[in-house]
Amino acid sequence: MKTAHCLPCAALICLLAGCAATTTPVLDSHFGESVALLKSQQIMYPDAYRNMDPVSGIDGKSGASAYQRYQKSFAAPEPQPNVFTIGVGGRQ
Repeated sequence: MKTAHCLPCAALICLLAGCAATTTPVLDSHFGESVALLKSQQIMYPDAYRNMDPVSGIDGKSGASAYQRYQKSFAAPEPQPNVFTIGVGGRQ
């Protein structure tokens, strides 16, 4: 008799627990705030767009050619000397 009474009560409690209010609307209203805060904290100089002075440095053509030379330096690396021949013989 007791089991027959407890089983429907447990089922009713489980059904009513599904209707309970959650904190999802509260959490959803603050979604993305932490990311926006972290992005704003990583900006070094937020008023940089107001600075109208030209940037000092090299022009675009010089920068592009320097970058191409830098990239080509890794395409064909210099051959490494053989470490086992150090101090052996008089050849260079």
